[in-house]
Amino acid sequence: MPNVTARRRLRDGIEAALAGGAPVVGPLTLDPLTARLAEDLGYGAGYLSGGALGYQLAVSEALLTITELADACRRMTVRSSLPIVVDGGVGFGDAVHVQRVMWEFEAAGAAAVELEDQVAPKRVSHHRGVEHLVPVEEMADKIAAAVDARSDPDFLVIARTGAVRHEGFEAALVRLERYHEAGADLLLLFPSTEEEWAAAPRRLGAPLVAMVSVEAVAGLPAGWPLVVDPITGQVLAYRAVRDAYRRYRAEGTSGHPIKELMSVYRELAPMAGLEPLYDLERRTTEPGT
Repeated sequence: MPNVTARRRLRDGIEAALAGGAPVVGPLTLDPLTARLAEDLGYGAGYLSGGALGYQLAVSEALLTITELADACRRMTVRSSLPIVVDGGVGFGDAVHVQRVMWEFEAAGAAAVELEDQVAPKRVSHHRGVEHLVPVEEMADKIAAAVDARSDPDFLVIARTGAVRHEGFEAALVRLERYHEAGADLLLLFPSTEEEWAAAPRRLGAPLVAMVSVEAVAGLPAGWPLVVDPITGQVLAYRAVRDAYRRYRAEGTSGHPIKELMSVYRELAPMAGLEPLYDLERRTTEPGT
């Protein structure tokens, strides 16, 4: 089974955080190079965000396919041992569809999959805040199906709700308690006040996942052992490229001297893991080079 060790490391990291250690932080990782960079820097996980991948492919999360997400995950787990948390969105349908999701993501080496209680198919307009939640029992059936479909118990199932915004904090807790009863290993919600952030770990009997920018990690109260960041990496990368390309069109320079660019460029080959491939060619097709 691919990435079994990574799954165990993620579970162990979450348990250590619950025992008083630092939370496991998973920054956005959409590709193997970024996953290898996050692993090299010591992050405990990477987050494959459906929203971010939808933007990257310019189609929206709502129009992604199972295979597009599974392929993105597989490319990372083949070239990195970083535990990858995959955003499975609404599971691409009902409980039967969720089982296919679990088969594909487990085979792709994911360490955890997140499923949320919005309607399926997901709406493009969720990006602008238009969301519709499914009935609690319908989501509980999907969580139970997800748990039943996995073959590795260390492959974690995260149940996510958007109910705080649409139904209130208390209703969100009721939903998540039911999803935990259905078998979810971790629960994800979006508290709207400091009081709710502090109360959620006390009120819910399962480990919690915070979805925030890494800038907010230091301000989290105790009880949030896993943090995933769906935006920071993509936003900063987009801004850097936008500003450089815009400046070149306006001024004929990106604002980054070639010496500076080449200094960073030379980091790419070792970060991408090319050195062992160079060594193999020196022993076979490129002797003496």
